Amino acid sequence: MAHIVDRWYRTVVGADGKSRQEPKPECGQGMRYRVRYIAPDGKEKSQSFPDKKKRDAQAFLASVQADILKGTYVDPDAGRLTFKQYADEWLAAATTDMLTRDRIEYELRLHVYPVLGHRPLASIQPATVREWARRIQESGLSVGYRRVLFTDVSMILNAAVDDRKIVSNPFSVKSIRRPKPAPTKVVPWTVARLVAFRDNVPERYRVAVDLGAGCGLRQGEIFGASPADLDGTRPVLHVTRQIKLVRGQLIFAPPKGGKSREVPLPRSVAGRLKQHAADFPPATVSLPWASLTGEPRTVELYLSTPAGTALTRSMFNSGVWKPAIRATGAPDDRHNGMHVLRHTYASVLLDAGESIKALSAYLGHADPGFTLRTYTHLLPTSEDRTRRAIDKALGEDQEDDDPPEPVDGLKTA
Repeated sequence: MAHIVDRWYRTVVGADGKSRQEPKPECGQGMRYRVRYIAPDGKEKSQSFPDKKKRDAQAFLASVQADILKGTYVDPDAGRLTFKQYADEWLAAATTDMLTRDRIEYELRLHVYPVLGHRPLASIQPATVREWARRIQESGLSVGYRRVLFTDVSMILNAAVDDRKIVSNPFSVKSIRRPKPAPTKVVPWTVARLVAFRDNVPERYRVAVDLGAGCGLRQGEIFGASPADLDGTRPVLHVTRQIKLVRGQLIFAPPKGGKSREVPLPRSVAGRLKQHAADFPPATVSLPWASLTGEPRTVELYLSTPAGTALTRSMFNSGVWKPAIRATGAPDDRHNGMHVLRHTYASVLLDAGESIKALSAYLGHADPGFTLRTYTHLLPTSEDRTRRAIDKALGEDQEDDDPPEPVDGLKTA
């Protein structure tokens, strides 16, 4: 069982029956006290302490025994594993999709391992995290990217706590705060800009604008849209797949979050899809499903290259989207990426009185609260409704009331 061994002296009993300390051959060399105990995994563990530190050894033994009884024991040797060693093991066992694993591996290699990779897990303290945070801030990384790094590194250290490698996650203390982004508001396009932009997109790809602004699809979902997704019994579009690029190879995958959804199919979008299919017959494309080694699936795609292959993000953005942005006169920045079509879709629906819950379902958001936080500034103001309600209750004539201002950008022709 658990006990403390004195490596310098042994207790012997003399002829007089009295015990005394007798030095061992290794007396005065190395650590004097060794705590030995059996860990929960059945293996014998030990911890050494120097001369005159017997009380520390006794306290350590008592703490270990209490932790074993409570089920909170953490092997002191486990914390000697470096962050890189543990993170590599964690990544190898992660159940996330390959694209996410590749992203995290790239982030760690570039921005985490140079500072934390060589450090033992147990040595990573809040001060260590603060130093790392300062360094990545000084490197010029954006706030959003630094928040992602904080999330990923903290997630790995949480797993280390769960695996009993360390006692606690240094990110959990109050003095460690994730970088706070400056509040920004999404800015949807006006109808005029949307129409002008669509006119500047090559005819072969214009339906991408219709699927984004008319159905709220993400870019990968637009690339993966098929005539087979149209419902034959009612005007809805089934969003069942997206196209992703994993390690340089295209694959079909479920929509973000792994959930399919239905979105209302406006008559105008349905007509444009029909005309597009007549002008540019859908291409039959076979790609692996969900992973590079997944079973191949064959799908007819509305959008494809002239050679009949699936679109890639880089090809479309550089060859189609950006030239159309510049031709329209819009700033070529991140606010005018393809995601702005979804923002425009959301703003039109909110202006028409659609509920946040319904909009969240159409956009494929897992949490309606996220939808509300993203688009709350686009909701029609309640101030005018409140004034009219009170005026009506008090008997005031509302004939001369000015009409409420439209949501910015949605009523501009």
